[in-house]
Amino acid sequence: MIAAEALSADDAELADLVSRGAEELALALAPSEVDRLIAYVRLIEHWNATYNLTAIRDSRGMVVQHILDCLSAAAALGRRRSDIRRERLLDVGSGAGLPGVVLAIALPGVQVTCVDSVGKKAAFVTQAAGALGLKNVTAIHARVESIADRFDVIASRAFASLSQFVAATNHLLNQSGTWMAMKGKSPAEETVQLGDEFSFHVEPLLVPGLSAERCIVWVTRLEASARSRQTQARRPIAR
Repeated sequence: MIAAEALSADDAELADLVSRGAEELALALAPSEVDRLIAYVRLIEHWNATYNLTAIRDSRGMVVQHILDCLSAAAALGRRRSDIRRERLLDVGSGAGLPGVVLAIALPGVQVTCVDSVGKKAAFVTQAAGALGLKNVTAIHARVESIADRFDVIASRAFASLSQFVAATNHLLNQSGTWMAMKGKSPAEETVQLGDEFSFHVEPLLVPGLSAERCIVWVTRLEASARSRQTQARRPIAR
């Protein structure tokens, strides 16, 4: 297993970057989990030339813009869901496994399914899960509309607009579940398009080492009674 191998000097520097970032995020990572994250970066580097997994080519950039970015989401998810250790998560448009593989490493009790419509990307995630010894990761090559299953959390990272994301996966979310859309700037126009049957909360993220804006948009279904109250509140007052 790759994660069990000794880290090189360069890997040790990257591991220190991950460890310090996780500490800033108040996210407890075991040394073996940090090693897995660095090994995952090296796998992306190795496969990138053939599979074009990411436009970021240098390892430090990958750690900051991919690993720490996804770890900030893992920390937020742990705060948001009270018993995340027992939950099932779907990563839609997973690509190289971002955020799915990172979430699976940082939150090992979560069962993660990564789905992508590009076969070579799903193949990479399968390869990475095997190489890293991640038994809580499954990769599927499919369009998300064709999946028939249920999940507690449905995540995406730069997948589509919020309304498209929710519409494509509405049939997959458990009744008490939540959508987790990782975005850059707060997408005010997208939240307006969600519709009256959903509620949302925008949570800003601080990614260690990254000055760019990041946020998560949490989306949940409204119960019928809550929808009714919200609709009534929006009606103009008769004069």
